[in-house]
Amino acid sequence: MSETKRTVDETTLENLLYLSRLSPESTDMETLKKQVDDIVGYFDILSKYDDSENPYDAYPTTTAEQLRGDDIVAGLEMHDTKKINEPNFKDGYFEVPKVLGEGA
Repeated sequence: MSETKRTVDETTLENLLYLSRLSPESTDMETLKKQVDDIVGYFDILSKYDDSENPYDAYPTTTAEQLRGDDIVAGLEMHDTKKINEPNFKDGYFEVPKVLGEGA
């Protein structure tokens, strides 16, 4: 079984130059083409390995059964809320210290 090494064609190389904001005049095209071909070759090597049995996946999945349910529960009533801090409760709101301006 012979392996054929994939190479990058000129159009793809020009698109890579455009996306990376490099100009062909400022880049040695032969060196760059060889480097890109090497990178593509590394991905070919990596694709040979079966990673379907890897328990340490980079993107773990969650199933709907593992998520919490949307149960509606009663909140605090206004008279219960008022009891929490009655001296600072005025007109249905809690009075809090000023946080803007000079010093706290």
